[in-house]
Amino acid sequence: MARKDPALAFCFRVTITKSSLGVKLDKASGLFKSVSGLGVETEVVDFKEGGVNDMTHKLVGGAKYKNIVLKRGVVGPELMDWRSNWESGLASGKGKESLRTNGFIEQLDTQGNTIAKWEFTGGWPCKWEMSEFDAGKNEVSMETLEIAHSGVKRA
Repeated sequence: MARKDPALAFCFRVTITKSSLGVKLDKASGLFKSVSGLGVETEVVDFKEGGVNDMTHKLVGGAKYKNIVLKRGVVGPELMDWRSNWESGLASGKGKESLRTNGFIEQLDTQGNTIAKWEFTGGWPCKWEMSEFDAGKNEVSMETLEIAHSGVKRA
């Protein structure tokens, strides 16, 4: 029987499909230090029934998806360009839905083969941030892009 070892956290790839704004985030989008925010939580709605004082009903609410957070060393302007073009598209009156994009996050094995894949839909760059510049530190400059989306599922 073949041994199944857990996947390594440092083997992953991110692909953001081409957006309607013409920003190309293919190969360059795969080089990230970290990806976080793959998660979903279903809200719990408390309901107190009149006359029943010894319990509270726990009802199922809506699903809440965390924002996907991508971090990488600064290598090019693609992420900031995507954010800027998205803002320009909104200002020009383009439909918000047409400005959204989809993407994939893939867990890889050590040979680069995909072993798990998640797809997010309706993504848009809600936050871009540059790390602090500090002459007293010996660190790589990091940029962070946060993507709000309509949902994530195992592909």
